[in-house]
Order: sequence, then structure tokens, then C-alpha cells
Amino acid sequence: MSHVIPINDNWIFSRSDAPDFANQPISGGQAVTLPHTWNMEDGQGGHETYYRGSCWYQRSLQFSEEVLANPIFLEIGAAGNSGRVYVNGQLAGESQCGYAMFRIPLSPYVRSGSNLISIQVDNSYRNDIFPLLADFTFYGGLYREVNLLIMDAVHFDVMDKGRDGIYLTQEKTGSDSFLLTASGRVINETGENKEATIRLCLQDGEGRTVIESEAKLLLEGEAAFQLSKEIHQPILWDGIDQPYLYTAVVSVESDGQTRDFRNIEIGFRTIEATTEQGLLLNGKPIKLNGVCRHQDFGGIGNAITKDHMELDMSLIMEVGANSVRLAHYQHDDYFYTLCDRHGLLVWAEIPFISIPSSIDPENRNADDQLERLIKQAYNHPSIYGWGVQNEITIAVETEHTRSTIQRLEALAKQLDPHRMTVQANINGVEDDSIINTYTDLVGYNLYYGWYYGEIKDLGDRFDAFHNTNPSIPVILSEYGVDTNPKFHSYSPGVQDYTEEYQLLFHQNAIQTINARPYVLGGYVWNMFDFGSANRREGGETGKNLKGLVTIDRKLKKDAFYLYKAYWSKTPFVHVAGRRFVNRHQESNDFVILSNMRHISVYLNDKLIATIDNEEPLKVVKDISLSLGEHTLRAVGDDGSGTSCDNHIIVRRVEEADPAYVLPKKEGNDHVINWFEKFDLSDAEEIELKDGYYSTFDTIDDLYKDETAKAVFLKYFGQFTANPFFEATMNVMSIQKMSQLAFYHIPPELLTVINRELNVIPKPQS
Repeated sequence: MSHVIPINDNWIFSRSDAPDFANQPISGGQAVTLPHTWNMEDGQGGHETYYRGSCWYQRSLQFSEEVLANPIFLEIGAAGNSGRVYVNGQLAGESQCGYAMFRIPLSPYVRSGSNLISIQVDNSYRNDIFPLLADFTFYGGLYREVNLLIMDAVHFDVMDKGRDGIYLTQEKTGSDSFLLTASGRVINETGENKEATIRLCLQDGEGRTVIESEAKLLLEGEAAFQLSKEIHQPILWDGIDQPYLYTAVVSVESDGQTRDFRNIEIGFRTIEATTEQGLLLNGKPIKLNGVCRHQDFGGIGNAITKDHMELDMSLIMEVGANSVRLAHYQHDDYFYTLCDRHGLLVWAEIPFISIPSSIDPENRNADDQLERLIKQAYNHPSIYGWGVQNEITIAVETEHTRSTIQRLEALAKQLDPHRMTVQANINGVEDDSIINTYTDLVGYNLYYGWYYGEIKDLGDRFDAFHNTNPSIPVILSEYGVDTNPKFHSYSPGVQDYTEEYQLLFHQNAIQTINARPYVLGGYVWNMFDFGSANRREGGETGKNLKGLVTIDRKLKKDAFYLYKAYWSKTPFVHVAGRRFVNRHQESNDFVILSNMRHISVYLNDKLIATIDNEEPLKVVKDISLSLGEHTLRAVGDDGSGTSCDNHIIVRRVEEADPAYVLPKKEGNDHVINWFEKFDLSDAEEIELKDGYYSTFDTIDDLYKDETAKAVFLKYFGQFTANPFFEATMNVMSIQKMSQLAFYHIPPELLTVINRELNVIPKPQS
């Protein structure tokens, strides 16, 4: 019988990259317990320097002759962003998929007694390992659990890049019946042919057997198997309302004994997408009330435990979400399991994000990451779609990029023809772009009213997309604003980082999504603030502040309760603005967030207003405050005996509190209008000549010619120290830069630059 043995303790860690550690014990290292990351502080702004490099982990393993008679494997939950495993000085295996589990066969390398396991983990920039560039921290380390697998000589395949060696597929075959199929491979390492029996036993939630099936196998070296059995009138996995799970017990028996088995939870459901009714779960329309999640945690980085994941799940369930986009990579398998058990529909994706590889135009690392994601997460009923790219055209859009998206979509369909494919486009992808035809569902990451435009533009963009693509289901795959709960305003506006503007932004987004049946739903960016080591924004360093909850999970911003009021069925009432304590205006409006119809509002225990409506966001206007401290209380009543109350304390002061306003950076206006120092009067379009440089050439190509490089630096020299610039110059062009709000490039400037570039000849090929 096979055994799984956790080996997460007694590891030695060294931040020094010494090649001798492959075969020599680390001296002067640090004792650590896995999961572990070396970026738990500097990856979230705790230190000025964010370390990306190669580090080492070491542990000794003892094996007896008896254990060595079995096949032995090392299972590593993840190594970010790449890992190389040495056993007694020999390279035994490696991974270049920093978010996926991988296994190493140990039997060829280990011996009786003590064995040295050395793992080199590297989160340095590699142009052929994704992600290349993204707005989140690329944590280094062995940040998930590590196990030892002691297998029977006859066992399910554990080296096919999957997890279980078994793949469960459920398909609806009639009005009240489903076909359950179990497939996989059995490996026979006995050295002699064996007869074996594969058994499938499906148990309901109470442990009762509901169907059984078996098949005979002749095992030579290995053999594929497939078992199918129909189940009638199963209890459906019906999202958060009824996340009912069965357990499939799949075993292989030989020589009269069970040699290996798996217990796998499975749910029966159907999912389809329409533009008329939106997403259909078991034939019923369901709006995707979704949040996005990154896997890191304040002060912990991405080396999170099951306790951290369960806390995240409890907060997601509290807000009332029915779906989660697990961005932008493969998450811990336990979190997918939590989604299964709580009924959350999951968008799962790979880190093919922002920019493609310039040294591998085929982007083959993306294929490997997608194969591992699908094979390792295949058995989770919560997953409805495989994400093949996120904003991959942010810097460049070429035939290579488009063909990679198509190839990934085809690979997803080959590995799992029963689920949909999805993608998330940056706003600059035109509505009629060919890219929008590649996947079953199309997501757009839209930040109108934060990075560009106004919040009201969101609805116009949706309508324009639907008019162009009436048969393509669309999802708002990202939307949000950075919010520091220290900042507040009576007149919130774009990029003031206040809680009040976050409320305005999200109220508009919710109403825009709900008013359009052809929009399947949306995913708030983000459920939690997260590490982004290179960020300096909103009064914080090393963090993206778009979360509904702070990175330490201790503070729920007011927008959290806005979504709870729209989505949750648990009665509650919340008075917004509790951190906006010092109020310098006499007349104040107060926002009440609640899913209860009847609300009574009290100021210093005196009833001042009653509200009777279904609106989740309710406003009590023109409340006069005298100087001094006041208590504002809201009491909700659902009419059937359930009562909820909440209060805040505010203080009327004479002067505005400057601590509520983010200080403007000196010269900020100049940065926004940096181009004003150039003469743009001669901006008449010119016809570009072949064989000469232009704004369509990559920055890297411009840098190969000193004259062209000088033109570029003349206009954009102030941007060259930016990490985004450094990572994208080999694929980014000036033309593409002009589509990004970050650079604030007026159209006239492109023509002026082309007048200078298009007279510089390119080298003759």
C-alpha cells in the first residue's frame, strides 16, 4: 500500500548561491519549516531591496533497505519560480513552473542510510519562464508543502504531471442521469506481468455506496484504464446553495490485495454560457458575483498554511461571493478543494501574463504550466473554465502572441474538452479583435474611472462590445481602485485613494453589471490587498491596495460591506465612514450598507431617520453635527424578529484633518504633462518609409542604433529606470506605449517622433 509522508520540518536554508551545496552540507544556514519564502518582508515593502535570486534548501532523509524496496518519489508543492533537485549530488529533476506541484523519482539516487536532498530555488528574471512581468511579487522559495511518496510496486501513475493519476469526468446523459468516467494509468514496477482489477466505488455524502464498477487489466510495464458507470438522479453540486459532493474511491488490486487507491471528491453539475441569460448552472441563470484572489498574506508572503486559506475562504463566503478568479497562476490544491466544498465557481488560470517571451517566440513554458494546471486540478468540480492568458498584449501584439493563445486554447480543449476556456484582455484590445474569437468566454480588465476615463464609461464599453460581438459572452474579469483606509474625503475623486471613492467606483460597477444580462458577471480586483514589491502608491510601499480587505486580513474596507449588502443573504447592517472620524463640515451625509429593508438611524440615541427600501446602499443626508463627539447608530429590522445594529463614532472639528489626504508628490503635475516641453505644432501625419526606424519598432531595436536610441531617450529618458520599462523594452514599441495610460503620450507626439526616426536607416539584412 502507498504512503504519503510530510517532510516539512528540519530543512536548512541558505540565501547564498553556492554550487557546492548540491553535494555538500550547508554551513551556517538557517533552520526553517516549510512552507517558506525568502520574500515575506521585502516582497511586501518591508525592506527597500526586493531580493530575486537563487537560494538553497537542504534536508537529510534516512532510508532502510526495506523502504528502498519500494518506488520512492519526492513531491514538491511548488518552487518559485524554478527549482532544481539534487540527491546525493546528482541532479534528479527540475521544474520551471513556479506555481505547480512537481515530483522527482528518488529510487535511482538514494541509498540505505542517510541521503542529502538539496534544492536550488531561483526567482530571478528568466525571459523563458512565466510570468515575466506582472503587478505582483514573484516570491521565491519552497512555499508549499513537501511530501515523500512511498509507493507500492503497482501504483497509479504519479509522474504524468498530474496529481492523482486518475481523472474523473462527469457528463450529463439524460434529464436526470450522469455518466461518471474514471481514467488513468497504472504502473507496474515488479518486473513481471501482473493481472490487476480496477475498482470504482461512488459514495454519497453519508458514505453510502451508490454505484460500483470494475475492470480487469493486464499489467506489463504500464497500462491505461477507463471505467464508466451511469448514476441516476444524483444530488447536484449547485454552487453556494448546495455544494453537494460525492466521493469516488478508485483502487487497483493485484495478488489479492489493494496496491493503491484514491479518494476523490466529485460533484455532478452542468455549466454553459449564453448571451441571453448569462451563465447557466444546472440550467439556471446565475450571475457571477466574483472576487479575484492572490495567494499571499501580510508578513507571510505566499508561504501560507491551510489556516490562512480557510480564513480567506471564510471572508469570501462572508462577503457573499459565488465565484472566485484565482489569479494569475495555479493556486494550492487545498484552496480548490475549499471551493468545491463551499460551492464557489472557479476561474483557474496560468501566468501567461503581460508580456510574451522574446527568446522563445513559441512561449512553450506556457504550455507546460497549462498542462500541469489542468491535470492537477482536473478533478475539482468547482472549476468551470481554464484561463489561457491575462493582458498578454499589454506591451506587444504579434502573430506569435496570437498563435500562442490559439495553441493554449486548443491544448486546454485537448486535455479537458468538458470545460470552457477563458481569457482576460486589457482594455486596449479592440472589441473586434480576432483575439476575442479564440476562447469560449472573453473577460476584460477595465479600470474606467481609475487609470483612464470616467466610471460611467464602463457601461458604454460593455454595450459597444456587445454590439460588435452579440454572440460572445463577456465578463468583467478585473475592476477596482487602490484604497488606503487612512484617507477620506467629502468629495472623493479619481486616485485620491479614499474609502469613499472606492464605494462610488464599485457601486457603479455593480449596477452596470447587473443591468446587462449579456454580462456574465464580474470579479472584483481584489478580495485582499497583496504584495507588489515594486509599487510605491497610495501612501504604502510594496503593496497593491485594491483589496476589499487589507493584506493582513484584519480590516474590511467599506466596499467589502457594499458587496455584502448586494450578495449576502445573512442579515446585517454597517455604517460606512468609521475611519473618517474627524468631520470638519457641519452638514454630513452618512452611508448605510445593509441587506435589510427597514433601517432606523439614531444620532446620540435620538431617532433622526427611518429608511424603508431594498437598496443595499442607503444614504442619510444633511445630518447636522455640533462640535464634539457623536455616535451614529443604524438598526436594521427584517420584519420577522431579526434585528441587527451597528454604530460609528465621529467627531466634529473646526479644521479639516490633513492626515486624511495623501500628500501630492512634488512635481506630479509636471510628470503627467511631461510632453509639454516639446514642440508639437508640426504634427501632420507622414507616410512611413520601409527600411527606416519608426515608433512601431521595439525599443530594443531602437537601442541597437545610437541615433535612434538618442531620439528615444530625448523623449522618454525619464521612464527608463522604471522596472516595467526594463522588463518590456525587448517587446515594447513607442506605438504600444501610447496605448498605456501610464505614459500619458498624446497622439501628436507620435508623429513628431516619427519625423525624427523615419530618416534613420535600418541596417541592411
